[in-house]
Amino acid sequence: MTDKIYSTNAYAREMPATVTGVDADDGRLLLDATVFYPGGGGQPHDTGALWIGDDRLAVTRVTADSDGVWHWVDGSLPAVGTSLRGAIDWERRYRLMQTHTAMHALCGVVWNRYQSPVTGGDMKPGEGRLDFELPQWDPEDKEPLQRELNEHIARSLPVEVSFLPRGEADRDPSLIRTKVSLLPPGLRQVRVIDIVGLDRQADGGTHVSSTGEVGTVTVAKIESKGRGFRRIRLVIG
Repeated sequence: MTDKIYSTNAYAREMPATVTGVDADDGRLLLDATVFYPGGGGQPHDTGALWIGDDRLAVTRVTADSDGVWHWVDGSLPAVGTSLRGAIDWERRYRLMQTHTAMHALCGVVWNRYQSPVTGGDMKPGEGRLDFELPQWDPEDKEPLQRELNEHIARSLPVEVSFLPRGEADRDPSLIRTKVSLLPPGLRQVRVIDIVGLDRQADGGTHVSSTGEVGTVTVAKIESKGRGFRRIRLVIG
């Protein structure tokens, strides 16, 4: 299995690693450790590069499966056992971290106001959208919602990461803010992101360590997605 450095240290930008698997037909490598987030929960995978000496291999795609974290690269694949160095596109990753934390803060505000679950979501650097079941939505709520969201973010709330055994997590339904639980059946340890005092939920993505790093958030648009459902779009900065 791959040591998933991104899961415990979102600020790690580089890592030494060893190639543990090669899929020549698909142009991908399995590494024993990585800072590259493989995507999930609406957050895109990281991009960046792997270096073998002075040779640079661009990382174009990253995914995870039961074997570990796979890295698709441009160029000739090294052999199993090769030592290398990897580095993510940090500017892109950090923007995604800010965006993801802003989206969790929005979840907290919406939950506290409406007790409404998330039905979908997606993001790219600096922009995100979340879908909610909001049958009682009033268009006049948009400005107060944005104001409350930014008030919480400006408080520089700490963002903490912890891990719970699956059984303990299953006994705490408040950790699931989506309408349907997205936790894989075989997952034995659940990663929890806690924006202290605002939002606490199971999540595998990368986040900043304080809401103060997010900056100002604009609720750019709120769209109807069918009877009782709304899509809220955010822009960071």
